[in-house]
Amino acid sequence: MSDEPGNHPVDDHDLKAFRTEVRKFLDQVRELTSHASGRPPLEQRRAYLAARFDAGLGAIDYPVADGGRGLDRRYVEAFRTEAASRDFDLHASGFGIGIGMCLPTIRDHGSDDLRRRFLRSGLRGDEVWCQLYSEPGAGSDLAGLTTRAVRDGDEWVVTGQKVWTTGATDADFGILLARTDWDVPKHAGISMLVLPMRQPGVEVRPLNQMTGVAHFNEVFMDGARVPYDWVIGEEGNGWRMAVALLAHERSSIGAGGGRQPIPTERIIALARSAGMTADPLVRQDLAHLATGTRIIQWLNLRQGIHPSIPKLWRSRQGCRAAQVASGLAFPGGAAWLGDPIGTTEPGDFFGADGSHWAYGICDSTAHSLGGGTDEVQKNTLGERILGLPREPTPDRGLPFSQVPRNN
Repeated sequence: MSDEPGNHPVDDHDLKAFRTEVRKFLDQVRELTSHASGRPPLEQRRAYLAARFDAGLGAIDYPVADGGRGLDRRYVEAFRTEAASRDFDLHASGFGIGIGMCLPTIRDHGSDDLRRRFLRSGLRGDEVWCQLYSEPGAGSDLAGLTTRAVRDGDEWVVTGQKVWTTGATDADFGILLARTDWDVPKHAGISMLVLPMRQPGVEVRPLNQMTGVAHFNEVFMDGARVPYDWVIGEEGNGWRMAVALLAHERSSIGAGGGRQPIPTERIIALARSAGMTADPLVRQDLAHLATGTRIIQWLNLRQGIHPSIPKLWRSRQGCRAAQVASGLAFPGGAAWLGDPIGTTEPGDFFGADGSHWAYGICDSTAHSLGGGTDEVQKNTLGERILGLPREPTPDRGLPFSQVPRNN
């Protein structure tokens, strides 16, 4: 029998045994993720990921040849459900980009050498990853990127700038989109490289957010070096790789990776503590949130669903959760409270002093932006699922060197 994911039939008894295995594991590693452990948060998550991988639960849907179990999405969702019921940080904040986006792309499209080099170490939390896509002049029109990679012997030399790079300050490696050929149309001249982040040619500058933290960064590359064979896919095939990674990103966001809505059960608890659960309007808001949560769970179980669909649902859920939480936590307006916004990290925004709620509410505005804006997702669905006409692209077919650009 093939060890590819999805080729193992699911038996109710097998799934029940798997859930028992997961519960036993989560009970055993509870102390690794406890604040009482005294470890810095990143090290707590690193220890948890190492234990999870070593227990055979860190690559559930990966092929056996890549260190996985070769199981299908129902086992992945079973793990998520059990972890969520115990308030585990499922995607281990700080490692989600690697585990949810970069490593699956290497698994699916990387060479044997790249898979051997990066999959195990990334899944165990030994290395942190970031995603180097957007540029000051190439956001929604990502194919207009101008970061260049030029071959120099057995290396690439990279020069350019990226922006909105999550987690770059902690990253050991980044998946980089760079232009390797300027004499072909813009989509055809891009390659995907693995960039070592800790080298003299890479500078990371944090971008402060209104929450008071700096999860996003600018990344400047000036003569940064990449081994020549650290190309994912083939040279010039980077756009197809970029689309593949974005599909993993949107699936990861939709399934619970990255920025998350304020959990519905926390908002229900807030309504109870405020004595508001008898209010019919509040009850309706809570019912909408509970329904949205269940819909997202069902979408995650569907095979072959376009990743923009669960991503849009989670975006909608995040904005709605923030609106409801704002009305319950700050009925007079959050701006009047003088809360120390930014003194706490996401996942802890449930404190009685209101500051944690303020973080979650302010952070919610990014739900409709991360992983591609809601407008981009709707365009994608319109063109690829509904068959609507594509937007006009006057530079289609032109060599990128001839495309007018603002300098």
